Amino acid sequence: MLLSTLFATAQSTSFSVSGKIINAETKLPLQAASVFAQNTTFGTATDATGHFTLWLPNGGYDLVVTFTGFQTETRRISTADENNKDIVIELKLKEKEMEAVSVVSTSEVKDGWEKYGNFFLEQFIGKTENSKYCSILNKEAIHFYFSKKRNRLKVLATEPIRIENAALGYQIKYTLDSFTHEYATQISLYTGYPLFEEKQATDETQKLTWQGARQKAYQGSILHFMRSVFQRRLKEEGFEVQYVVNINNRDSALRLKDFYTALNYQKDDSTQTVEIKPNQLQLGVIYTGEKPAPDYLHENPNEPSNFQFSFLSFLPNRSIIIEQNGYFFEQNDITINAYWTWDKVANLLPYDFTAP
Repeated sequence: MLLSTLFATAQSTSFSVSGKIINAETKLPLQAASVFAQNTTFGTATDATGHFTLWLPNGGYDLVVTFTGFQTETRRISTADENNKDIVIELKLKEKEMEAVSVVSTSEVKDGWEKYGNFFLEQFIGKTENSKYCSILNKEAIHFYFSKKRNRLKVLATEPIRIENAALGYQIKYTLDSFTHEYATQISLYTGYPLFEEKQATDETQKLTWQGARQKAYQGSILHFMRSVFQRRLKEEGFEVQYVVNINNRDSALRLKDFYTALNYQKDDSTQTVEIKPNQLQLGVIYTGEKPAPDYLHENPNEPSNFQFSFLSFLPNRSIIIEQNGYFFEQNDITINAYWTWDKVANLLPYDFTAP
């Protein structure tokens, strides 16, 4: 009876996803392909027959599959999805990708790290306090390409970027999809698929230090915000939502009496998801639980100093769906600006992080 009770408890808080990874051209199984839930500590490898099984805490994820020489594939999965079993994912060879790389190979900067290394670290790892304790272990896998014609910097990696985050106690394998910086607009954009691994603490003091640092990174983050929206605990967790409207060519913030009505909050109990579709495309998000980092205020002296202020921009007629773990989709349907852009990989937490 004890075993049955434990199994039932596990079933209620987690779910499994299983399937097979094959070569798209030959239809043969791929052994040792990496299968993981993006932005979590959960991953596995396929067996000799190409099969895998992965257990995940309830919520939503992007399932990521990588294999050397093949294109990365992703598949959205969720607790309520009835098609989480016997998934077949076909991987395609990287031939076309390699052709694209060869075209720009002439623009590769030979001394890329000397010219662009620090800039890349600031834009990718970040400039927060935690970034000082982060290091990239395989810099040789990262290549820099500069296009004079487009005035653009592009960064590619030949293997997952291995990042050691001594501040939060994680090792991260970041499969970089793309990184570009447009000098004309001074905008950096990067996408990729991080897999976390918890470092083993040397003693109780280090364990508690990491726990405190993770909690501090979580407070006010977009992960914290999305979970608070899902749980209808925005005010209790220190968040305030405002509409941002343009009046006479100036942005003005409108305070909202009812956050959830303004967001058109709808919860689907059958799928355990929340859909939001704000009446205005621009949202201001205030977090009062912490003041902005001093370094952020130094670089942005006109920003509020008593609270953290971030922007969320929605696409017209598009909603986003939030899962119970804070995962939301489509992630490309919203743009993040202001304080949340300060938190980059150095402050990133996995979706399976649990706040005390």
